[in-house]
Amino acid sequence: MLALLIGLPLLGGLLTWWLEGADRAVRWVALGTLALTLVLLAVLWGGQSTAFPPTGAWLAELDRAWIPRFGIRFHLGLDGLSLVLIALTLVLGLVGVVASWTEIRERVGFFHFHLLWTVAGVVGVFLALDLFLFFFLWEVMLVPMYFVIALWGHEDRGPAAVKFFIFTQGSGLLLLLGILALVFLHHDATGTWTFDYLALRDTTLDPGIAFWAMLGLFLAFAVKLPVVPVHTWLPDAHTQAPTAGSVLLAGILLKTGAYGLLRFAIPLFPEASLAFAPVALGLGVASILYGAVQAFAQDDVKRLVAYSSISHMGFVLVGLYAWNTWALQGVVMQMVAHGLSTGALFLVAGLLQERLHTRSMERMGGLWGSVPRLSAFTLLFVVASLGLPGLANFVGELLVLLGAFGAYPVFTVLAALGLVGSLLYTLILVQKALHGPPGPLRPGADLTVRETCTLAVLAAGLVWLGLAPQPVFDLAGPALASLQQGTGTGATLNLGAAP
Repeated sequence: MLALLIGLPLLGGLLTWWLEGADRAVRWVALGTLALTLVLLAVLWGGQSTAFPPTGAWLAELDRAWIPRFGIRFHLGLDGLSLVLIALTLVLGLVGVVASWTEIRERVGFFHFHLLWTVAGVVGVFLALDLFLFFFLWEVMLVPMYFVIALWGHEDRGPAAVKFFIFTQGSGLLLLLGILALVFLHHDATGTWTFDYLALRDTTLDPGIAFWAMLGLFLAFAVKLPVVPVHTWLPDAHTQAPTAGSVLLAGILLKTGAYGLLRFAIPLFPEASLAFAPVALGLGVASILYGAVQAFAQDDVKRLVAYSSISHMGFVLVGLYAWNTWALQGVVMQMVAHGLSTGALFLVAGLLQERLHTRSMERMGGLWGSVPRLSAFTLLFVVASLGLPGLANFVGELLVLLGAFGAYPVFTVLAALGLVGSLLYTLILVQKALHGPPGPLRPGADLTVRETCTLAVLAAGLVWLGLAPQPVFDLAGPALASLQQGTGTGATLNLGAAP
């Protein structure tokens, strides 16, 4: 069943490509494939654990020989952390299909093939416990996204796609080098070839060599997060991608960078990561503040949301390297909340562009009077992004700051300044687009039933997680505790149990 979580989107993608020309059938096949995969995930979790929260870290595991000569195995594992992120991936994949319902009109089957293969790669990344398999699925995730931007993007899609490809493939090379270094070091120490995460995690390494191997993994995941100064691919990619591409990029692909740090870079090199923590925290704070300042300076709605993503993911980096229970629970909640809220904002930006044929806030204005339902949802997602209490983003950022303050108070105080910046750039968006005198362009029709239902699902998720976040904490808690125990640093840095 774990293999089916990857296989169903792969097969569904091939089917949509085969159905090229039958656009309506293609869309329903893509929608049905992702819905079926989501049902399978729910059945898999329900069948493995009747208690809530789960009593163990791993809910399910699949381990089969793949390339025995080099110790490469088809090793998948599902724990609470993977379950939360895969559920987010599938939900946003469904949102991406719905967002493309009227936007994508050319080569519809080929488009949905790339969309579903991107989702399959991301699901595989969240399941892989063999590092070679992880790298392979990492590439499966990135290559289709390049074509989504290059073939169906907006006016400057070519340069944006090339920049995305160069940055992501460069980071992939660093990831591969870091993995190979760890595998060779493990072989020198034990005489055994293996790419298995659980075996490599126990490898004793020379501190100097471990630091450089860790740095390779950190840089690879930092590009995907993204972290200043290796962030420059993101604003262009987000701006030029079609709406579904922006939703997937912001909602789930950025989370793979955070997941890679949480699952691999820090646990595989705990001592090197602990020594590197002040640098990582400094980069996280720089990303928070830089992203907020750049977002404030934008006129393009999609670029504003893109730079806000850099700022919000900076909180994730701060929480990761604080490495205690409160901060890590905040990291998981921030990833989920950011996926929902930013995915929703990119969907709103796509709906506005479809109606107004512009992304410039200067040409908007007074939208509340002409499209009240769309404006109301926009306001909700904007205040969620700035961290309004009662919504999921507030919970994630608060826990990150609470957890980080006990370990690194100076960095935490600087990071908190980013909350002020988020207030400024989000209110600029509200003031320019929703209020004031009507702009030169009129949007015409308000939200359709399909669009209203899609935005309502994302809004309900943000409200539910903001008011009752405990289920996510309970589900991810055993996995996070296992990661902390595996590093041997949990007892030193742990500030207490998650609330």
